[in-house]
Amino acid sequence: MIRPLAPFGRFVLASILVFTLAAGVYAQGIALNGAGPINRAMGGAATAAPIDSIGAVLWNPASISGLPSSEIAFGLELLLPTEELSSSIARGALGGGMPPVDIGGSTGGEPGVAPIPSMAWVHKSDCSRWAYGIGMFGIAGFSLNYPADLNNPILVPQNNQPGGLGGLGHVYADAQYFQIVPTISYDVTDRLSIGFGPTITLARLMADPLSFVPPDDGDGSLVATYPSGCATRYSWGGGFQAGLYYAANCRWQYGFTFKSPQWFEPFRYNASDEAGLPRLEKVHFDYPMILSLGTAYKGFERWLLACDVRYFDYRNTAGFGDAAAYSPTGAVTGLGWQSVVSVHLGAQYQAARRLILRFGYQYNDNPIGSDEAFFNVASPLIIQHVASTGLTYSITDRLSFSLAYVHGFENSVSGPFQLPAVGALAGTSVTSKISADALVAGVTMRY
Repeated sequence: MIRPLAPFGRFVLASILVFTLAAGVYAQGIALNGAGPINRAMGGAATAAPIDSIGAVLWNPASISGLPSSEIAFGLELLLPTEELSSSIARGALGGGMPPVDIGGSTGGEPGVAPIPSMAWVHKSDCSRWAYGIGMFGIAGFSLNYPADLNNPILVPQNNQPGGLGGLGHVYADAQYFQIVPTISYDVTDRLSIGFGPTITLARLMADPLSFVPPDDGDGSLVATYPSGCATRYSWGGGFQAGLYYAANCRWQYGFTFKSPQWFEPFRYNASDEAGLPRLEKVHFDYPMILSLGTAYKGFERWLLACDVRYFDYRNTAGFGDAAAYSPTGAVTGLGWQSVVSVHLGAQYQAARRLILRFGYQYNDNPIGSDEAFFNVASPLIIQHVASTGLTYSITDRLSFSLAYVHGFENSVSGPFQLPAVGALAGTSVTSKISADALVAGVTMRY
């Protein structure tokens, strides 16, 4: 049973972190805007612009029929996020004259570099209406790592005694989503293709503390705390995708894709209570449905222009869309995310016979509002503007090397602390800031 908490102990209970999810440039919520150096350089625009196998398999299974030849491609991305967490508590905001003075501070995170692999193979023949492919890539995730900080209220080392002043101490969260996508496409006519494929997803979610489960007072101190959520494994999820690709003429191309939700088995954690006794906990999170609509234009000499619009249905996804609140047991019920619309623009220029240049930009809604900021302290996936550039150099007619650089511009979200049975606590504030940079490299072999 959870015992009543002392005033500042309630602050410890309330000052929890909610984790979410191979790390990505934190745009479109948890989802990456693309995979591989070519698709990333194009800002993720690929639904109607099949210029590489990785982007085609990821964003429109029908578009693999539009690739110029069979190919196999490999990519590796190195992502470096920059994170900062700030918090403040006004004098007397916790009641009983606590704290006696205004307190506040900021702390930078140390997430480190995250590697994100990608690979795709597409086979097609001029003698057949069928094309086949398979892709394997990181599609979503993030990493967060804050040290304990005596000058930042939310990161003050934990104190398990009634009335003691304490925060969360160090904070860690990591999430990785890796997807395998076998794909098939059929040319209905010379201009229209349809495609389909199952999506098999592996995901691992880790967080310390793990706030989606009830806190416990196993040591009888009258202050309940959340367990660690790092002793876990990869969980399986699945769904499907279907798409249309239509080449209207030599200039205009159109595409549409439906990606079903990824329905996951429960994420399981071998946790322990305050007394060290075992706790087996389960958390339910799915991955959202995605709709993509795209167009591409090739009417300018040496240029290809592409635009995609996507819809991510976080609002109706287990975990993400569940209300950001406390259950009667003290567990957090969800992240409270809103659904997101994103716009992706990409341009490709044939600068020379062997050299192609690319430019991309993406804008998306922010899924996290101020009322949900506190519940998303460990999942601040709020970047709204992403710019990218890249190039491909053809070493031979069949072998090429590609590079891309991606920058997610800094964004922030702020809100008050939230207390169980109380709600927003006046005189308190927490702010998350995040930006990201990534380098992507890859090779493509055509046959």
